[in-house]
Amino acid sequence: MSKGAGLEVGEASKVAAGANRGISILDFVFRIVAGASTLASAIAMGTTNETLPFFTQFIRFRAEYDDLPTFTFFVVANAIITGYLVLSLAFSILHIVRSGATGTRILLAILDTAALGLLTAAASAAAAIVYLAHKGNTSANWFSICQQYNSFCERISGSLIGSFVAIVLFVLLIILSALAISRRR
Repeated sequence: MSKGAGLEVGEASKVAAGANRGISILDFVFRIVAGASTLASAIAMGTTNETLPFFTQFIRFRAEYDDLPTFTFFVVANAIITGYLVLSLAFSILHIVRSGATGTRILLAILDTAALGLLTAAASAAAAIVYLAHKGNTSANWFSICQQYNSFCERISGSLIGSFVAIVLFVLLIILSALAISRRR
């Protein structure tokens, strides 16, 4: 009876290690996709500008992302998150090789939560400005600029999509980390 029980425990630990390895591979893929998403968002927002001619060719109106500090914060936050995700890939590879590493999983869960907070703050602030650019606010005499600066608005809206995709991926990364840690305990 003890031989059978020992085999069952050994098989159960192999199954758990295999499941944790699968979680680690999914974690690695999510980090790559989130990093690409935040990098694309930072590049799209950081290179956004549009110039409109006024009555003559010497007078022009120009819209750039750095005209608004919120968009600058958005670009910097996305760049920081991209850097963090690139650095965290080393821990993710470690988790694939050593599926039982719990300390680094806890560290990544904490850092992922902080990164999620920063990215959510930046994307939400930028989303508020993008909304004003599209809709305006007649009560405050803020007019919509997207009718004039169409490509500018399309690019800043597109860059928000990338950040919100990364936010969803961070939520999934935190859930995966919690799942892997709970399987280990």
